[in-house]
Amino acid sequence: MTCTLEKQSCVLDEKAKKTIRKALKTLGKKNFAFIMHNGSFPSAENENTGFGSINTEGGHEFIRFASGLFDAIQLGPAGKTKSCDSSPYTGTIFSGNPLFIDLKELTGKEWNGILSETTYYDIVSNNPNANTNKTAYSYAYKKYGEAMQEAWNNFKANPDKKLEKEFRVFKSENSFWLDKDSLYEALSVEHGNDYWPMWSSETDKNLFNPQSIEQKIEFAKRIEEIENKYSDEIELYKFTQFVIAKQNDKTREFAKKHDIKMIADRQVAFSDRDTWAYQSLFLKGWCLGCPPDYFSKDGQAWGFPVMDPDRMYNADGSLDEGGQLLKNLYKKMFKENPGGVRIDHIVGLIDPWVYKAGKKPKIEEGAGRLYSSPEHSELSKYAIAKIEDLDLELSADKEKRVKTLTKEQIKAYGRLIEKIVIAAAKEEGLDKDAIVCEDLGTLTNPVAEVMKAFELQGMKLTQFTVPDEPKDPYRCANIGKKCWAMVGTHDNEPVKMWADKNIHSHEGYLHAKNLVEDLFKDAENKDDIIVKLTDDAQFLAQTKLVELFACDAENVQIFFTDYFNIYDVYNRPGTSGDANWSLRLPDNYKKLASINLAKILKLAILARGKEFADKNKKVIEKLDEI
Repeated sequence: MTCTLEKQSCVLDEKAKKTIRKALKTLGKKNFAFIMHNGSFPSAENENTGFGSINTEGGHEFIRFASGLFDAIQLGPAGKTKSCDSSPYTGTIFSGNPLFIDLKELTGKEWNGILSETTYYDIVSNNPNANTNKTAYSYAYKKYGEAMQEAWNNFKANPDKKLEKEFRVFKSENSFWLDKDSLYEALSVEHGNDYWPMWSSETDKNLFNPQSIEQKIEFAKRIEEIENKYSDEIELYKFTQFVIAKQNDKTREFAKKHDIKMIADRQVAFSDRDTWAYQSLFLKGWCLGCPPDYFSKDGQAWGFPVMDPDRMYNADGSLDEGGQLLKNLYKKMFKENPGGVRIDHIVGLIDPWVYKAGKKPKIEEGAGRLYSSPEHSELSKYAIAKIEDLDLELSADKEKRVKTLTKEQIKAYGRLIEKIVIAAAKEEGLDKDAIVCEDLGTLTNPVAEVMKAFELQGMKLTQFTVPDEPKDPYRCANIGKKCWAMVGTHDNEPVKMWADKNIHSHEGYLHAKNLVEDLFKDAENKDDIIVKLTDDAQFLAQTKLVELFACDAENVQIFFTDYFNIYDVYNRPGTSGDANWSLRLPDNYKKLASINLAKILKLAILARGKEFADKNKKVIEKLDEI
């Protein structure tokens, strides 16, 4: 369903694209990025398998569509998801998602037809969501597994020397993660499920977490036993990862030719597979979450493992096994995504809130900041802040509790950022601008100081503006240059839905008042504009988009629901099942009417004031011609 926000044809010719790019430059925008997770990509005609991928012809066609208009496409997390959970934010940290494979390509010459066309078109023809803009997660998960089994059998039966050699090299170069991930797949078959806490064997649960020399010897024998028993399943898993990697490389080169960069998304979570493989590196008995707040009186108990500070660095400051694991992850992400990496919940890397497993993330149940709790009986050993640095009148969950920090302490809080994230980016030829920090919500003082010290760019979400706070950081007038601005993320309703809920309300009036102050400085009829903004949802939504481009932010992102006027929600936090994370860009997206970007940019230039508008009169005239 599309909304009634003022639109234009989404298919722009090269002249129109050049005019829009000129307007973006005029407004000081260095990057204009489109946000769409991999599964949401449209399919080419007669190629809808139930799940989207940028690797398919439909994905490549979208790259062509975006070329010349956008600088980058920000994808979601790319890890392998669970059979029972479609959320990309619980996927693996190294293994790729098999649902991102272009099955059609496996039917062609490049792969020697290892997948039959009959199998492929059977998947397409039986897709239960073929005529909707929704994924069919459970269906695709099952069918892709069957398809890759067929492809693997045919690959073995009809070996290709070139592909076999590439496969051997891939396995060798990626053995540091691939061996463990594929072994987990074998054990999932052994135990009949892919959730290791439910496995009946304590040995299998702890194969990479031996507590003695004897256990290490015993576990090594068990690993060898499983590898022999399930050698084919293990090789199938590795082959599937090889296919994903090869197709990702191909897409990356295709995008490069069309001047589109990819921005990756690093979730704060670790998958079940990773938790099992690296459990010796996690802090035993503790989980990562969020403290109680206005939205959640008991806090958010995510259940994600926490990296053990004692396994992150050696005494000489070099990386220990935990630190090296994270650095390998970031190096892989920066290497594969030259547009950069979006880091979800940057607080979790700098000043994480942790709670005891089995408890609620509340102070009275033992929760606290891992590095900011010198008064905590169990967490004090990890504290960077000292007692004298705290405002003890504030509870441990308050962002301003750490009131003083030395330069040495700030550096200690930022050690992971400096030694792992920034170092990984530099080693892959990128700078700090390739790091996009999801810092939405309240930030503790240590996080704010680290971001300032290392000049990290955070995100400003205009939909989050608190209208009765003049200095709110998400308000247009307060957004600085060095950040990434957007109206909404994958967790938000589209801007038109937001506008529908804000008209005819006191809060909507406050938003309208701010927008007029920030964007209509030279208007003589300010009161009339406020009235229209509080009464006309279409005008309010459009003005929020004008605000996005009129603000000073050098980098702007827009989620696909906002750009294409799709009146639906991609993710509703706290919900699960196939219906969530399922929204796609319709296959016929070129027939949709997108937001009227030309008009929005014109209004953004006018919002900068008469002098600025007069200086850029020619740009405005060209925008009027689109």
